Amino acid sequence: MLSFSLLQIPHHLPLPPLTELPHHTYPLSKTLHFSPKQRLPRQFLSKKLCGFLSISNSSVSPSPEDGFEVELGRLLALLPQEMRRRVSEHPELLDLVEVVMDLGRKPLARFPSGDFVLSDCPITLQDLQHATSQVGDFAIDNRAGISQTLHRISAIRNREGQIIGLTCRVGRAIPGSASLLRDLVHDGASFLFIGPPGVGKTTIIREIARMLANDYKKRVMIVDTSNEIGGDGDIPHAGIGNARRMQVPDLDMQHKVLIEAVENHMPQVIVIDEIGTKLEAMAASTIAQRGIQLVATAHGITIENLIMNPSLEMIVGGLQVTLFSSMKDE
Repeated sequence: MLSFSLLQIPHHLPLPPLTELPHHTYPLSKTLHFSPKQRLPRQFLSKKLCGFLSISNSSVSPSPEDGFEVELGRLLALLPQEMRRRVSEHPELLDLVEVVMDLGRKPLARFPSGDFVLSDCPITLQDLQHATSQVGDFAIDNRAGISQTLHRISAIRNREGQIIGLTCRVGRAIPGSASLLRDLVHDGASFLFIGPPGVGKTTIIREIARMLANDYKKRVMIVDTSNEIGGDGDIPHAGIGNARRMQVPDLDMQHKVLIEAVENHMPQVIVIDEIGTKLEAMAASTIAQRGIQLVATAHGITIENLIMNPSLEMIVGGLQVTLFSSMKDE
């Protein structure tokens, strides 16, 4: 289930200073809700298995024309050779969702059709160390990435802080995934995408950022909390086009970086992933009130989930002023 809100701010309301977040935010007046019947479109790419098996993360710096195959190869390079061979032979290779490696358990590759065991041998500490040695530093949220790719590596630690498990999630830029929203995007509408993890929220807002920056020549600034929109490393992924990107050093600073982006860089559009706290919601609401187009995501199954969340209800306007229009699957 994926939802989006079309945010509209009453123009007659006075606006508070940006550096002083308001205690009460103005309600947003219209909300749209939809349930797509199909998964987001995927790129159908030829399999270059030899390339996957020979790629080294230390020697490859992918350019846009290298494509998704090279980026997937860089993720597979984290795996031991036998695991790499088995996953590369899978018929759904290009639809790989993630690889799970837990100490003492058999490694799994997750595909749309289900889980696939990559080895009969349990994962060892050496396997985990081989993988973590090839990625960037893990942040306080236990997430890391591979430079200039959209992949995300998430760690599980024991009580002593040692890594005992990894979730290696495949990241994809999908051109055209936001084409149905092109007219609304061009008209300057703000969006809040609502859905559970893994349904494609980040993919859509990444494509909207590229569309606004490249096709409509807008000044787009991405506030990238976990480097999932623009990829890991200091050079953003080609999937965001000409949009600029600000990284967030700490999760608790996301709302401050939002305000800094507006005050220092004169954006026409702000793009942010995973609004989750009251401070972030207040900052986002304040930005939208100033005429800056806002494109954001939040976790939830339905719009009602956000309304019942006291930290986030201000984004969709609260119960008394929000209008709902829903389309349910037949």
